[in-house]
Order: sequence, then C-alpha cells, then structure tokens
Amino acid sequence: MTLTPADVREYDEQAGAATETATFALGCFWGPDAEFGALDGVIKTRVGYAGGTKRDPSYHALGDQTEALQVDFDPTVVSYTELLDRAFQLHDPHNQTRTTQYQNIVFVATTSQRDALTAWLEANGLTGDGIETRIEQLSQFHLAEDYHQKHSLRGEDRLLNAFTEAGYDDEAIRESPAAAVVNAHAAGHDTNGLDLPDRQTIRFR
Repeated sequence: MTLTPADVREYDEQAGAATETATFALGCFWGPDAEFGALDGVIKTRVGYAGGTKRDPSYHALGDQTEALQVDFDPTVVSYTELLDRAFQLHDPHNQTRTTQYQNIVFVATTSQRDALTAWLEANGLTGDGIETRIEQLSQFHLAEDYHQKHSLRGEDRLLNAFTEAGYDDEAIRESPAAAVVNAHAAGHDTNGLDLPDRQTIRFR
C-alpha cells in the first residue's frame, strides 16, 4: 500500500500526546534524528544547535554550538531511561571528538532527567566525571534550517510527496509524528510502517 496524504493526516491526528522532551547531541544530527524516530513512544523529533553561546547560530555560522536533536516522547510508552539507553548505544562515552560541531552531549532539562541520568550512569558503572560525554543543563535549543529537518525523508520524493500533497509546509513536516516515522524508514530503520486505527498498516513503497 502506498503512503497517501490522507494517511499522513490521519496518523498525525491520532498520534499520542508528547508530554516530555529529551535533548541529545550525538554527532551529525541526521542519523540520530532517524534512529529516535523509529522508537515506539517517540512522537516528534527535530534537529538544531545547542550547548554553546553563539546567538542565532546557523549551519554555516555555528560558532561554539553543537548539532543536537530533540525528541518529544510519551513517557507512558518509552521512558527517559530507555532513551538514554539508545543515546549511549549511539556513541562511545569514553571518546569525544575535538570538533565542537559533532560532540556528544546529554542535555538535562529537569531535575527528574538529571536524577535519571545519574541513576543510569551508576547502573552502568559510570560517573559523569569519568566519561568524555558532556553532561549539561539545557539552556537553549536553536532550530536548524528546514533542509536539515527530516533529512532522509526529504531525499525520497515518493514519500515526501505525500506530505506536500497534504498541504504540509516545512514547519509542519518538522513537527509531524508521521514524518518522524517515515524519516526513520527512509534512513533504513525498521518502523513496521504506519499503524492507522481500523485500517491496514501502511507499508512504505
């Protein structure tokens, strides 16, 4: 079955509520965007820049900012601890690149996230001082340019057309739950298609 504009709109209308947001920097943000988009319980993803002091950074004027990813998720389906599992699977906490743009950072936004991170590190025999991964309080997240959002999806016209024909502009694609899943599929991750209520699962073709 082919992905249609109606499928996109219906999936987004019935997507679960995202009640928490996690922020990570894990190298080039295109890959992690797709990785997290494939996880059950992740509702939305977006890429941007964080961790530095430069105001209004851009890809070509990044300053001391780092490529980062935000994940809106439903904690009743996937926990912050499970997102930490995936974040640390995607990098080696004992190695850090010297290039600020691609450094590994776990940003904590709340006390509960910091407590969960501390517990995760202890459970895995690690400490914040004993790893190279930066651990920082999130101060600000700057959205990346539209052409970076859902990068793998944007490279697949046959899939992107369903969103453009549904009337989605760049902001709507960035914030679309369906786009997060389809972007993951376009990057080669197993997403099991789009599960729509009372309908056959949509397989991407």
